[in-house]
Amino acid sequence: MKNHETQNGRGVMLVTGATSGFGKAIAYQAAAAGFELVLTGRRADRLEVVANDLGEAVRKTLCFDVRDREKTTEALQSLEESDVPRILVNNAGLAVGKEPIDSGVYDDWDRMIDTNVKGLLNVTRELTPRMKPGSRVINIGSVAGRQPYPGGAVYNASKFAVDGLTHAMRMDLLPRGIQVAQVAPGAAETEFSLVRFKGDEPAARAVYNGFTPLSADDVADSVIYIATRPDHVSIQDILIMPAAQASAYHFNRS
Repeated sequence: MKNHETQNGRGVMLVTGATSGFGKAIAYQAAAAGFELVLTGRRADRLEVVANDLGEAVRKTLCFDVRDREKTTEALQSLEESDVPRILVNNAGLAVGKEPIDSGVYDDWDRMIDTNVKGLLNVTRELTPRMKPGSRVINIGSVAGRQPYPGGAVYNASKFAVDGLTHAMRMDLLPRGIQVAQVAPGAAETEFSLVRFKGDEPAARAVYNGFTPLSADDVADSVIYIATRPDHVSIQDILIMPAAQASAYHFNRS
């Protein structure tokens, strides 16, 4: 048995933001694929529900907000060596607001940058020194990190940063035998738009009018595909879109 694998052969996967959306779907699919899980999230009640549902597949849950460097460090340093992941999924992220840059809300900007960029860095910096050769880091990016669009400037900037970090991390971690990949979804129906529009359900639903968006499971499927490739195969980047979407702002709506 390799030192980074557990008894089932898949090893441990750590998923940030595992209480909803992509992270929750990734956790369920990973459990079905034979991974053992360390799940993190900032909502303890939801984290407990997911952990109870997945049962013995969950080795540990850690409740913290990736924006809080001190608590992130404390939580991740508490992991025993057997709980250090072979697969790290940096999923925690969000968009808030759609105002143009000249009327943006500072708190929204801070929340996006602190979660999408600094949060990813906090988790990655704490875990990668302990990860073994043959491990993988999978960052959840976005088509918004490839193409900007009106009203998305700071979210775009945060996801462009994830794209750049993914490339640079791949170079930095190559000598240690750690692969780095990105899954960049297009329009996907999760809590994403509800959070972005601050609870305005009609506005959130309107985002997906006239076409079938991706589901959280569609995105999770791509993550599991990367995570289960043989050690000599490196899937570095997946851009996944609904069939009705050609770019960040081109849709075929019925």
